Amino acid sequence: MTERSTRTPAIPSVLVDPLRNRGVTFTREEREALDLTGRLPSGVLTLERQGRRAYRQMQAQGSDLAKNVYLEQLHDRNEALYFKLLTEHLEELLPIVYDPTVGEAIEEYSHEYRRPRGVFLSIDRPDDMEKAFATLQLGPEDVDLIVCTDAEEILGIGDWGGGGIQISVGKLAVHTAAAGIDPRRVVPVSLDVGTDRAALLEAPLYPGNRHPRVRGADYDAFIEGYLETASSTFPDALLHFEDFGPSNARRILEHYGGRYRIFNDDMQGTGAIVLSAALSAVKVSGVRMRDQKLVVFGAGTAGVGGVGIADQLRDAMVRDGADPEQATARVWLIDKQGLLTRDMADLRDFQQTYARDPAEAADWSRDNGTIPLRETVRRVEPTLLLGTSTVHGAFTREVVEATSEGSERLIIFPISNPTSRIEAMPADVIAWSGGKALVATGVPVPPVAYEGVTYQIGQANNALLYPGLGLGTIMSGASQVSSPGFGGESVSWFRWGRLGWRSLRGGLRTQQVGRGRARRGACAG
Repeated sequence: MTERSTRTPAIPSVLVDPLRNRGVTFTREEREALDLTGRLPSGVLTLERQGRRAYRQMQAQGSDLAKNVYLEQLHDRNEALYFKLLTEHLEELLPIVYDPTVGEAIEEYSHEYRRPRGVFLSIDRPDDMEKAFATLQLGPEDVDLIVCTDAEEILGIGDWGGGGIQISVGKLAVHTAAAGIDPRRVVPVSLDVGTDRAALLEAPLYPGNRHPRVRGADYDAFIEGYLETASSTFPDALLHFEDFGPSNARRILEHYGGRYRIFNDDMQGTGAIVLSAALSAVKVSGVRMRDQKLVVFGAGTAGVGGVGIADQLRDAMVRDGADPEQATARVWLIDKQGLLTRDMADLRDFQQTYARDPAEAADWSRDNGTIPLRETVRRVEPTLLLGTSTVHGAFTREVVEATSEGSERLIIFPISNPTSRIEAMPADVIAWSGGKALVATGVPVPPVAYEGVTYQIGQANNALLYPGLGLGTIMSGASQVSSPGFGGESVSWFRWGRLGWRSLRGGLRTQQVGRGRARRGACAG
């Protein structure tokens, strides 16, 4: 019996390549040249008209997660149209393609998985790295930016294993929409080292490695292998690290910051954007930076950024004239074991600098043996209260009122995200403080009305900084992006810090004046 070969209709390659596909925007001449005759409806529509249709389709989705899925499907088939939509509606869509909705998308990744985007590197096959990058068919000068994650601490939702690739995809989309970085020259990367989330390991649809997280020497060798391979394959690329666990994030940055062109957004970016917000607040409060008293709630696993922020704020105190030891003494860290003191046996290395002398708090009240937040703020009377804990509602009325007693214009930054993890909503903070609080959050929050005054809520989110920093690093050709204590000379970080400050100010202006500013900013790159 002779077998017959079955032929299937050819699909034009340009229509399945999201970077080249323009759909019905292709002119008749382009359709002829690309062998698309008869493969598209007759009408030729401008990108503007397609954008209006796509926007209506997106608006018709029933939830923010559905909008995120719709936009990712658009991203997968027509990047020109996707970025047209995103840049024209950046303020509205930033919370959809990035924080907070991207957190929901990552949680649903196993069920919403449709098309892989990026490079997936497995700790079970470390020798495949070069081969994996080679499949991109890109030369050494073809990549400007790589965002990688091992997904141990995604936003405020923790360990999500292979699904964490979506945070890399979302970051890069913002880089393009907000700073104009060429989407053809970026690569999202998943560093899959396993997951400790039992629900994922047991889920039949989970597409990642099905074993607990690999740690220790094998993990370190995998990270070093990634850095060596990525930097040698694409020597001009900025290697952006995202949502690593606390010990690994800080250790990698300290160890490799002087050797590779790397940037950790959680350690460096969060600190820079909160510093920018704090400098603005200080001008209003009238309390010099060197005189601030900082309480950080969240300095452990979920609050890795909290210590990085404390480092940046302490350094700002020093630059304002404080002695380094005095500046360090003006910082109090609180984590799950309460106020951190030097006699605690379970302190992490990055917490030890700020741990207090136990004699200082000998007579302070305790709950189950720990010194809680409310007692700390009552005793310290902080001028700046920072939340990086992901403990929703941790800044209670009692805490805010106690903080208000020590300052006429207190600064309160509940920056945990997504919204379900925020320490307090700004409306509550303003009401409980009697309108005295200067508030910034990590998620977009609408204005708050209180006693006839409308309060504009600042957003201290990395998204207002890292696009400008990424673009500045790429355009400048800088070999390192370093900050004090993280390898390299600190002067280079201060240069990018000023760039980030301009980026923040531009972002705030965008919120105030609307899409016209956003369009110009997006096109600047």
